[in-house]
Amino acid sequence: MSERFMVVPVDQDDDDARAGADGDSVFLDTGAGEVEIARRRGSVPILQYNREPTRYGDGNPRESIPFFHNTEDEKGNLYDGKNMALFEEEMDSNPMVSSLLSKLANYTNLTQGVREHEEADEDEGAKKKKVKSPQMGTFIGVYLPCLQNILGVILFLRMTWIVGTAGILEAFIIVSMCCTCTMLTAISMSAIATNGVVPAGGSYYMISRSLGPEFGGAVGLCFYLGTTFAGAMYILGTIEILLTYIVPNAAIFKTDDKELQAEAMLNNMRVYGTCCLALMSLVVFVGVKYVNKLALVFLAAVVLSILAIYAGVIKTIFEPPVFPVCLLGNRTLQNHNFDKCLKTEIIDNVTMTTKLWSLFCKGPELNASCNEYFSMNNVTEIQGIPGLTSGVISENMWSSYGPAGMLVEKSVSSEESIDTSQDVLMPYVVNDITTFFTLLVGIYFPSVTGIMAGSNRSGDLRDAQRSIPIGTILAIATTTIIYLSCVVFFGACIEGVVLRDKFGDSVKGNLVIGTLSWPSPWVIVIGSFFSCCGAGLQSLTGAPRLLQAIARDGIVPFLEVFGHGKANGEPTWALLLTAFICESGILIASLDAVAPILSMFFLMCYLFVNLACALQTLLKTPNWRPRFKYYHWTLSFLGMSLCLALMFISSWHYALVAMLIAGCIYKYIEYRGAEKEWGDGIRGLSLNAARYALIRLEESPPHTKNWRPQLLVLLNLDSEFTVKHPRLLSFTTQLKAGKGLTIVGSVLEGTFLTKEAEAKRAEQNIKSVMAAEKTKGFCHVVASSNLRDGISHLIQSAGLGGMKHNCVLMAWPGSWRQSNDPQSWKSFIETIRETTAAHQALLVAKNVDSFPHQERLTEGTIDVWWIVHDGGMLMLLPFLLRQHKVWRKCKMRIFTVAQMDDNSIQMKKDLQMFLYHLRLNAEVEVVEMHESDISAFTYEKTLVMEQRSQMLKQMQLSRTEREREIQSITDESRSSIRRKKRTSSVHSTGVHNQSSQLDDDNPDEAQLIHDRNTASHSAINDKADATPDRVHMTWTREKFLTERNRNREANANMTVRDLFNMKPEWETLKQSNVRCMHTAVKLNEVVRCKSQDAHLVLLNMPGPPKNRDGDENYMEFLEVMMEGLNRVLLVRGGGREVITIYS
Repeated sequence: MSERFMVVPVDQDDDDARAGADGDSVFLDTGAGEVEIARRRGSVPILQYNREPTRYGDGNPRESIPFFHNTEDEKGNLYDGKNMALFEEEMDSNPMVSSLLSKLANYTNLTQGVREHEEADEDEGAKKKKVKSPQMGTFIGVYLPCLQNILGVILFLRMTWIVGTAGILEAFIIVSMCCTCTMLTAISMSAIATNGVVPAGGSYYMISRSLGPEFGGAVGLCFYLGTTFAGAMYILGTIEILLTYIVPNAAIFKTDDKELQAEAMLNNMRVYGTCCLALMSLVVFVGVKYVNKLALVFLAAVVLSILAIYAGVIKTIFEPPVFPVCLLGNRTLQNHNFDKCLKTEIIDNVTMTTKLWSLFCKGPELNASCNEYFSMNNVTEIQGIPGLTSGVISENMWSSYGPAGMLVEKSVSSEESIDTSQDVLMPYVVNDITTFFTLLVGIYFPSVTGIMAGSNRSGDLRDAQRSIPIGTILAIATTTIIYLSCVVFFGACIEGVVLRDKFGDSVKGNLVIGTLSWPSPWVIVIGSFFSCCGAGLQSLTGAPRLLQAIARDGIVPFLEVFGHGKANGEPTWALLLTAFICESGILIASLDAVAPILSMFFLMCYLFVNLACALQTLLKTPNWRPRFKYYHWTLSFLGMSLCLALMFISSWHYALVAMLIAGCIYKYIEYRGAEKEWGDGIRGLSLNAARYALIRLEESPPHTKNWRPQLLVLLNLDSEFTVKHPRLLSFTTQLKAGKGLTIVGSVLEGTFLTKEAEAKRAEQNIKSVMAAEKTKGFCHVVASSNLRDGISHLIQSAGLGGMKHNCVLMAWPGSWRQSNDPQSWKSFIETIRETTAAHQALLVAKNVDSFPHQERLTEGTIDVWWIVHDGGMLMLLPFLLRQHKVWRKCKMRIFTVAQMDDNSIQMKKDLQMFLYHLRLNAEVEVVEMHESDISAFTYEKTLVMEQRSQMLKQMQLSRTEREREIQSITDESRSSIRRKKRTSSVHSTGVHNQSSQLDDDNPDEAQLIHDRNTASHSAINDKADATPDRVHMTWTREKFLTERNRNREANANMTVRDLFNMKPEWETLKQSNVRCMHTAVKLNEVVRCKSQDAHLVLLNMPGPPKNRDGDENYMEFLEVMMEGLNRVLLVRGGGREVITIYS
């Protein structure tokens, strides 16, 4: 199948771009394969993030691609021959298929290893060795590392206690839930890991690239904290094994008081744990290679320990080990300070008390006072490990939860004592903490973590996309079988009171799981000790590198310092922070208290792995093509739900804290973090959600209650593509307050092909100004052949579906009179017409540069001049403005205009009632504009306006013709002046008109007015017989003021009859223009009288004339209406109601 492309020639402005074009359409037929290659610029494996923009044309950062970085020699080879000459210009970005395939075949994803100090010294001055391809397979590279990381401290130190406390059934449920969670997570992780190459970074890389920088950073830091607290847990486990089972006499803090023994043990854990942390950190700092060399030893210790456990279980069938447990009644005794489970013994026919007697009695005498319970019950000795066939499994089937201090008792009858106050001082085995189901879930879950070990080694695998799924899932399946079988075997082989004895006090301080092992308990003790040491070193090695990867990604600004390290890349600063956080976990000193903390962070990490897979599967993004096919979004969703449930089951308050930490990190990255585009699933989810919402919005227009201004802000740019009026964006922010839609648009004149770079530059400048002005919205810069068409395109096509603008905001063209190009104000008027045709509201801000920025206005007013009904826009805009802190202290005043036949008092009452129903607080005033004669000022203003229009119509003529036309207009004006009977009145109006136009008109117009006034003075003085064609004279400000004062005195003496005597000059004026100018002048007088000091004046904007010949006069009317006012906002409604009195 082929595709057909049509190449159409454009305007012949860019000769270089169209060299050789003959003007005809050219059709090319290309194969589908070549088309696919041409489209695959971004679908290749992602390796290393490049912060610099590439030359793909859009300026966005792209991932660096190995086979796009060709050397010059390679380029030369690519261009040899003439068969592919047609594609030569695109070879830099679109390589030949043969080149692409050859580079893919030779591609390897080696992690950038860390060179040790010793290796650097050895290699100094020597040639670098050739990098070998990774050769690790599934078993060595994934299966064994996962096995080593999953099996650890909880299995050796807490598994028997969990089984004894929860019972076999509930322990089976706990293990099943946790292992199911990790299995579902492994399936999701396998899908993500096989969807392309996963560079060094493992789980963090997968989550961040799948869910975006915000989620990636938040979950990455949670995973880092979990790994760090895991290091603390392993160190605490190491110290617990050392001080409890290997060298108990090494304790620094010792006490004989049983109540203080627990606190003394915690202090010992803190001291030894800190020393162990310092030693391990030093080992990691000196060289990671030593940790890697010991990894095999640690792995062997784990495997041998597991084998010893199973060997011991099998041996109990034939010959159970001898570990007697002493019971007093049904209470378990701590077997530390006595060697015989007897109250008395007969030696040489003499009854003697034993050491056990002295523990409960006040002396060794037979008649000594003893503990009541001790006196009432006998001492019995049972076998601690009865064996697999003993039937003890039925006794251990059910749970035995209880509070802290509860005695560990066997379910046999005994005599209960009345006084139990002294029981706490007796050598009984008791619960050290309060136990319940959810607590055990939190303590157990860390024993199933470590499933990411294979994905973290992806760079060392021969075939990562095959090894990671198989190795990880097999490791989880193996450990699940081990854990479930251990639950059953422990419950079937070990006595219940021994299982609930956390520290093995009843078996002379032996590790409980060690009593079951064969050939000796020391196999488990030594194996678990080395296993905990190795796991702690691995955590202290991996956590700093994870933090370094997050810091180097640049998504969390305050962590950038931790991206640096030693010259060889060792993360020194990250190691220090890791050690500091790890020390905080060690200071907790309790393994049972630290385990739920890291459970939260790991569960959150696994939750987001499942979420990432579910999102990618549901969104069906084109790049989602995992090689691992045995996944489904329902499995990922189930895994995500299970993770969330386990978080709250384990510890709801820890879960909330962990989510709060992740949420704070997320919002911080969103607010301050670097912008990254990683093609994440959250962006795809946002696009789908936006599409769904837009389709829903398209179904019906918004109700009046939901109407708010959705703005299209039209900006003007200067020659350097910087924003001319940034205060327009400030006003937008104050009006919108971040709500609704804001589109900031601008137009560049030219074609897109020639203005592409300038458009992007202008867009960046606008975005920077939007950020400075805190304007939230979108930016759209278009290139068009002319300004008028560009604005028209924006008005018509900006927005999408239901999210389109309904208001256009622009600045008043203040220099339209001085502009030599009439297109500036013609474009403005056409914009008004097009917004009206599109049924969109229009807001025009005059003197926008004087609008407030961030400074809060003191008490003042926002004055609304409600002349015609516009759907309520004039009412709604001040209300929205007053929601912002800048305008909050301003009061709202509403003025309306009454005619001669209106009842002003009733109008005010009706308007007050209307505002009451609208729930708006505003002062109301009705201004009466009585019918009055048209003033001479109005006539003269109209006369000058029409004369200026005639003059500007000649702007397209040559300079000689234009001067001749201006002279003829001047002569005609002079002749009309000579015909007047009352020249004094004409003299005054001429000078008054001159005062209004002195600052705005161009030099030719100013000269024309001066000529006319000169003629007037000549007529008055009877010196007009020989008026020169052109009088040259310097018109200074002092002369202007003197003349204006003289004219005012003349106007004061003018009578109504004088006005009618001016008719010979005005008989050529259009009456419609005179009436419009009269309205503008009268309205301006009233507004200036009432609102001269207002912070903002809102006025109804009259529509442009239907006849385009009067466009310039329309601009003059608006100018006169706003004359003398500082901040004005002209408002033109969109033809619909935008405010309602109904709820």
